Amino acid sequence: MVTKFLAIGLLGSALVALSDAAATKANQKAATTPSPTVDALLAVTSPAWLASITPITGLPTEVPSGTVPTGALATSIPGFNVSAYPTGWKTPPIDSDEVKAVISAIDWTKVPAAPTRTGKSNGDLVMTGYNENTDPYCWWSDTNCVKPKVDYLPEDIYYCPRPGDWGLTYDDGPFNPSDFSKLSDSPWAEPNLYNFLAAHNQKATLFYIGSNVVGFPAAAQRAIQDGLTICVHTWSHPQMTTKSNDEVVAEFYWTLRSIKESTGITPRCWRPPYGDVDDRVRAIAWQMGMRTIIWDEDTNDWNMPGDGGGNLSPNTVDGYFQGWIDAYKNGTDKTNGHIVLEHELNNATVSMAEKWLPTLQTTFNVVPVHECMNISNPYWEDNFVYATENGTASSSSASADPTTTDMSSALSTAPPASTETSNEDGALSASASAESQPTSGSSVMTVSSLSALMTAFFAVCLL
Repeated sequence: MVTKFLAIGLLGSALVALSDAAATKANQKAATTPSPTVDALLAVTSPAWLASITPITGLPTEVPSGTVPTGALATSIPGFNVSAYPTGWKTPPIDSDEVKAVISAIDWTKVPAAPTRTGKSNGDLVMTGYNENTDPYCWWSDTNCVKPKVDYLPEDIYYCPRPGDWGLTYDDGPFNPSDFSKLSDSPWAEPNLYNFLAAHNQKATLFYIGSNVVGFPAAAQRAIQDGLTICVHTWSHPQMTTKSNDEVVAEFYWTLRSIKESTGITPRCWRPPYGDVDDRVRAIAWQMGMRTIIWDEDTNDWNMPGDGGGNLSPNTVDGYFQGWIDAYKNGTDKTNGHIVLEHELNNATVSMAEKWLPTLQTTFNVVPVHECMNISNPYWEDNFVYATENGTASSSSASADPTTTDMSSALSTAPPASTETSNEDGALSASASAESQPTSGSSVMTVSSLSALMTAFFAVCLL
């Protein structure tokens, strides 16, 4: 990598001028505060504390190709050690040797000292005493902040840069029928949604709860075999800023462990439940190998009547989908693409997802998040090299394809500050302040952009 950058440097001032012009044209207006460059970010590596975890047998060792599996799933799979995990849906203990090893591996001087927040009995957060004007810890739940206040953490991924892209994501899986008492939910549990995606030749990004993975490892296995992308959604789905540092580590660790054992991969991405994240939690996630992914469009599908759901009328959710489609078709939504929050939570959310997907496919370019962000390696296992919008990756190594990059180095361009987001529990969050929300695009020189600039430079020389 150093050799590549030294070679590029020999192009001199002409390339610098060209890169400035290309960045300006791509972003249309300069950023007031540029995102940090890749070199400025805190260095992270593949989690050594997962090296001893042996995945179950029969898993793919690279991106699957060919016919996607369908059919029923077993409730358990041989070789998956359920007894090794803590109690599901509770904050996992912090005194195990495994969690202690991760705690010891983290550089705590690089974890901002944001206070541990307090949750109310109804699940809301206590925000009294937090200065939303200065937003010292980039607390999304209060300000929708996505750009950390420390320069060694990357900006959250929360939208697709290219207009017309629809980043398809589903939270809270794998949907396990044994977790629910209502028989009406069972037919909608996995592999229902995964089979539907396969039938419509559609890939998506799945944010998995560790407790659900342990309860239904066969569904996680099916997801990786289907070519779906898997990210972390914590062990027990808490408001993460209400957890101590050690509890945050435990929430991440047991989810990462369950995903690696059931699928053979180690995600480089996570999404905070309810969107609740600040720089303290981001820094722990980053040092555990994961970039934060939020969203910029929320279906609020979780709040429809259904097991574990609420009272939001399905007609209202239908209206959200139709409104997004209409806005794109009439030209009022042309600034950037979107990352959209949906759930594989119950019969209501799965049926809503299946109802709208065919129409979305005729309107948008529906893709998983890594594809719209041109991230070829969403996992630490670099033999999994996925296709991106920059081109189809065919190499077994990320470094062999200069048009693609990985989850740690893909830096986004911020959409207009007027983009409105809401948190996952349905309450509309406060608008981001000028200090916390980027107001214009930003540009970063990645391997991909350098490659493109070199091509353009030589093309100009040949004119």
